[in-house]
This record gives sequence, C-alpha cells and structure tokens, in this order.
Amino acid sequence: MKQVLKTLVLGIILNFQFSIFNIAKADVWDSLCVEPYRIDTADVGVLKAEINALAFFQNNEFSSKIQKGYTLPGGWLQPKLTYAPINKVQLEVGAHLMFYDGANRYPCYAYHDIATWKGNQHQHAVHALPYFRAQADFKRLTLVLGDLYGAQNHNLILPLFNPEQNLSTDPEMGFQLINDRKHNHLDMWINWQSFIFNLDSHQEAFTVGINNTLRWNKDKSRRIQWETPIQIILQHRGGELDTTATGVQTVVNGAIGARMTWRPTKSKLNSLRAEANVLGSWQQHGTLWPFNTGMAIHTAVSMTMLKNLNLEVGYLGAPRQFANLYGSPFFGTISIRHKDTGLTFKGIHTAYANIGYAYTFAPGYSLAAQLQVYSFHTKKAEGTPFGFGIYLRIDPSFVISRKK
Repeated sequence: MKQVLKTLVLGIILNFQFSIFNIAKADVWDSLCVEPYRIDTADVGVLKAEINALAFFQNNEFSSKIQKGYTLPGGWLQPKLTYAPINKVQLEVGAHLMFYDGANRYPCYAYHDIATWKGNQHQHAVHALPYFRAQADFKRLTLVLGDLYGAQNHNLILPLFNPEQNLSTDPEMGFQLINDRKHNHLDMWINWQSFIFNLDSHQEAFTVGINNTLRWNKDKSRRIQWETPIQIILQHRGGELDTTATGVQTVVNGAIGARMTWRPTKSKLNSLRAEANVLGSWQQHGTLWPFNTGMAIHTAVSMTMLKNLNLEVGYLGAPRQFANLYGSPFFGTISIRHKDTGLTFKGIHTAYANIGYAYTFAPGYSLAAQLQVYSFHTKKAEGTPFGFGIYLRIDPSFVISRKK
C-alpha cells in the first residue's frame, strides 16, 4: 500500500508543478495513431498514393514478477493507394510493413501471447502483411471490410487496451460498423486474427469488440460533457477445423463507467477529464486463464494544457483477481513473466502516472514523447516499473490522377 500512496502523492506533486509552470499535453497516442474514418468528399474521383509511417523508440524498465523489461526500437509503414469513385465508397490497397532495429526474423503474431497458437509461422527481413480496406459511408453509419479503423481508434479505456500495442501488433482485419449519433457513438468490430485451413496446426482466433458511448449532453458545444462508456472485448479460439489439443477458449472483458470532460474558455487549461469504471473478466470456456471470473475498479484524472502536454494519474484495484486481454500486465493479477508456471496474485493495487508531449506540425505529422510510471502492490510482489518513448508520425500523400 505504501507504493500506491507514494505514486498517488507523486502524481499530485507533478500535477501541482505542471500547473505552476503552465505546461501540459496533447494526447500522445491520439495524435500519433487515430485515423479519421469518414470519407472526405474532396477525395472523390482522386487516386492518391499515401505512406502512413510511424517511427518509435520505446524502452520499458519493467523488471518485476509481473513482466520483464524490453525495448522496441523500429517502426512501421503502410504504403497504399486510395480511391473514392463516389462520395460514399472508398477503396485502399497496399501493404503493412513492420521492422525492429537489429531484427532479422519475425513471427506472425498479434498481442503478447499469440505465439502459443500461431508461433510456427515466420517471415524474414521485415514483417509484411497485405493491406486492403473497402469502406461504405452512409448518413451516420460507416461500414468497413478488410483492414479496420482499429487499435487507438476504438477509444478503449486504458485497463482494456495498452496503447503500446500501436507499436507492436498486426493491423486489425475483419468487419466493422461505426454509428455516430448526437447522443450515442457505437463502434462494433470483429478482428480475425488467425485464419485456418483444413489440417493447419494452429487455432482459428478472432476478437469481437463493442464500444458504445452514451452522450448525455444535448449540445456538444457545452463546456462540460457527460458520457457513459460501455465496452466489451471477447476473444474466441478454436473452431470446427481445429486439429490442436488446446480446445476451445473463450474469454471476455467488460467495463462500464462514467466520464466528465470540462473544456474551459479563455484558459491555458484546454481540458480536464475525470472518469470511473467498473471492470469484469470472465472465462466462458477453456483454461487460458487460471480463474474464471474477476473484477476491478479504475479511476483516472487527466488534463491537457497549451495543446501540447498531457498529465494523467490513475488507479486500478482488483480485490481478489482480474485478467485483461489487451491491457497492461500491471492492471491484472496474472504474471506474464511467469505465465508458464501459472503464477497469479490475490488482488493487485496499481497507481500510475503518464506524462506526454505531442507536437503536431500538420494533420498526420506529429512528434511525441511519453513517460509512464506504474506502482503496483500485491501480497507476493511490489515495484515501480516505468517506461519511456519517443515517436514520430509522417503521413504524406500524393495525387496521382484526378477525375475530371
């Protein structure tokens, strides 16, 4: 508990210092990774070449019983052609290329435990995947087939999605519906992570996600906005063609919460956000997790000032046990470092602080840096792991031809 209190006090002190010197942030991961999902009417009849690139250096000093430390130096780029024949339909074709400095062999993977069911396939020199997106826009509805507006675009709460996965995972591919209304924003998707043919030696796997955000304000221009996010993530492994001995695995995360965002006028403080969430984990089938149910609470406060610097402090507490699919391992009671031995913890308390700076030169061009500090406490272990990174996004596009 001392570690938790120490990090919370640290967050309050940092908050005070940053207020004194009028320094603050723009959301780092949003500026680096979020894509606008509606078709731009100015692009109708225009054939464009685009190179969406992200270079990064992420160092994690994570030495603990929960997770080992590691470094991610490298980048990914997506060269692609984009064409919208009419204002409601768009097609994108290209490739997704990922590389790490000094690496020459890459597994086909997605997320931290993919190797247990798809680790027998490898590529050399660079991790390369085809990129294909077919999109149809209606008045409030966007339908996507192929590569999704995934990862950071889903706007999942931090315990359910670790933003570092924007650096390390395959693009999400499958089917997506986005419905944006005045009082409700709905994002539903299926990410097909592992396709199998007959007699393949790995499992079929896909993730189903829902993020439904209820907006309680009638007027979006109001300085105070109230929202209720309802989020569900389900992963299923196995299928009728499965020849492995692993068996069917189905695990679920869910969260419901309340969020308040205040945007003052004529102030160096751009926004202040407070949120509280109740989370659950459920193993509906299989033995992927060493327990079947879990629960946690999450609270956080974040601020953005001067459009460039962000500070967030938060806390997650699980009284007995909790597992997350795609969140940070410091928000769960399962040891990733000792996963082969089944090491778990009876409850966990984690306080955290994120300090990030993001400078946007122009839409699609951002330079950012971030420091993350965790302070966790369990009956078996405690520690204060931290990580830091620097990132540069470059997204140039060139008009090849324009329909007259």
